[in-house]
Amino acid sequence: MIKELDTVVLNKNLPDLGLEAGDVGTVVLVHAGGAGFEVEFATLAGETLTVATLVGSAIRPIDRHEIAHVRRVAHG
Repeated sequence: MIKELDTVVLNKNLPDLGLEAGDVGTVVLVHAGGAGFEVEFATLAGETLTVATLVGSAIRPIDRHEIAHVRRVAHG
């Protein structure tokens, strides 16, 4: 069960938001009944890229056997 402040992984590309599957974000709000999530995606320096409203199938919890990978994002 995903809850507020959980770190999650994006399951699909969201090109309109500059996000790719595998990007890591933080859940900042869980909508009533778990119907959706507000997820903040930020650079490693702490600059917020976007806060996206996502359905549960678009994200998943991190797995304890995963490692982060860095990629450069376009400046918007």
